[in-house]
Amino acid sequence: MPGPNVPFPPMEAELVSDLPEQGGWRYEPKWDGFRGVLENDGGELALWSRNGRPLLRYFPELRTLGDLLPPHSALDGEIVISRNGALDFDAMQMRLHPAESRVRKLSAEIPASFVAFDLLLWNAEKVHDRPIEERRAELERAGEGFALSPVSDDVAQGRDWLQTLQAAGFDGVVAKKLGLPYLPGSRDGVVKVKPHKTADCVVAGLRWKAGRRDTIATLLLGLYADDGHLDYVGSCAVGARNQKEVAGKVLPLLDERSERRFSEPNRWGTNGLEEAALRPELVVEVRYDKLEKHRFRHGTKLIRFRPDKDPSGCTWREVRPPRRPEDLSVDRLLS
Repeated sequence: MPGPNVPFPPMEAELVSDLPEQGGWRYEPKWDGFRGVLENDGGELALWSRNGRPLLRYFPELRTLGDLLPPHSALDGEIVISRNGALDFDAMQMRLHPAESRVRKLSAEIPASFVAFDLLLWNAEKVHDRPIEERRAELERAGEGFALSPVSDDVAQGRDWLQTLQAAGFDGVVAKKLGLPYLPGSRDGVVKVKPHKTADCVVAGLRWKAGRRDTIATLLLGLYADDGHLDYVGSCAVGARNQKEVAGKVLPLLDERSERRFSEPNRWGTNGLEEAALRPELVVEVRYDKLEKHRFRHGTKLIRFRPDKDPSGCTWREVRPPRRPEDLSVDRLLS
């Protein structure tokens, strides 16, 4: 299948710590799904991933959107799955299945949606050459029938989204510089802010540095389930600077008799790091961004030890707090 006939690859965003205020910016929620460019190339519909791979076979339920796109038109957006008012990234990953029968089954059970946030082509007109504010106005005019990501020119709204959309599974807030055309593959004029959260976790084990049992590579973290079982939730690296402090606290808790071992969520593997169990008596506070399949999606950062907290109080509520009345849902946001 030929590649996209639109400006490609999609624009990217640079990670920053705070939303910009001065100089003219527009803010919108950062959806947590698969980036997708939906293109009608002369009557043939395509859905491209950020690296140019065709995705439509995995999401056949989105084919109906082709009826809303004139020939030689294209939208930039996000493929998402919403369940119970929240984005479900784990369900998204399940959809990338090689078997066509499985794809059909999942498309009926956990259907995906396409949320558009930029217009690239419309009836062969190169809308991508125009400033973002004009592209958005054209998207709102022409995109009837599509779900459109909300936008705001008010930084206060962006900050509010950072707080109220976390419970709905969003990945932060994006800010786009006004006045700029679409810049394929560039991070110029687009930034993102991700809200880092903290959690208190039980230190349930460690991994030694490869080939050595005198240097700790990572601490293994756990949270207690309702039935009292200690579930593995991820790890945090131990740097050279705090090696001595960490070793002093955890090595007295080595439990050589324990057969407890954890599965490894790291997609790159452990490089043969030897694992050892610890008596679950220590609590650490770590910073993380997201959960994925009951694990921290990325590495966590060790903030401090919590000698004031009982390990039994480290439950899944640390990372799955109940939704607050002021928290938004996907449906409310799109309405």
